[in-house]
Amino acid sequence: MKKAIITLLFSLVPVLGFAAGGTGYPLDPIETDPSDKASLQRGAMYYQNFCSACHATQFQRYERVADDIGIPHDLMLENLMPQSSKIGDLMTNGMRKDEAKVWFGAAPPDLTMVTRVRGDDWVYTYLRTFYEDPKRPWGVNNKVFPDVGMPHVLMELQGIQIDSCQGASPTERDPLTGEKICGLTVDPDRKGSMTPAEYDQAMYDLTNFLAYSAEPMKMERKQLGIYVLLFLVLLFIVSLLLKREYWKDIH
Repeated sequence: MKKAIITLLFSLVPVLGFAAGGTGYPLDPIETDPSDKASLQRGAMYYQNFCSACHATQFQRYERVADDIGIPHDLMLENLMPQSSKIGDLMTNGMRKDEAKVWFGAAPPDLTMVTRVRGDDWVYTYLRTFYEDPKRPWGVNNKVFPDVGMPHVLMELQGIQIDSCQGASPTERDPLTGEKICGLTVDPDRKGSMTPAEYDQAMYDLTNFLAYSAEPMKMERKQLGIYVLLFLVLLFIVSLLLKREYWKDIH
């Protein structure tokens, strides 16, 4: 029994490391909301336009996603699906793994369960911490995932970020003002099409969609939990009344 528990704990270490970020870079906390269909729809749009060419969510179907987040099938077919796909198809892509390994050094992973493995905070912070690094093959690096092999595909939205820390801690603050001494800032000469606040919102929407993809039954599970608790409360009341009725003549 003890060996089984120890084995289980060691098996969880990699997952816990991913959820904590692994690099020590501070993660920005968020609360995803699977009931916010507008956010999920925007997230699906960003995913299909910027991520799906390389990354699949092959454990999801277009039809299920459309029904869950409130997109009519005709709009899903017209705007968020490859022309050759059918509404009932799995959300795969046409990139061959052997070619992807040559281009990127490793095949891009499937993203269906990425928020369950890495954590919502990790994904959200990762998407917002690409910065210019001429030493890297794609000219960018990432604070959460150092030496990342992925290009910054969202650069047109965010722009080019510059790392002003130069080895200092990103959590260090000015003792007088309390403001961060350094961090990532968008180069004013290479801005994206979005403001920093707009980009943060877009990355929240994208993370929210990925969190939904990892657990599409979350809302139904929560509602079922409420019904079960209400049933247990009702059962307790009935049981209590039955007990009193049964024992009233004895006491």
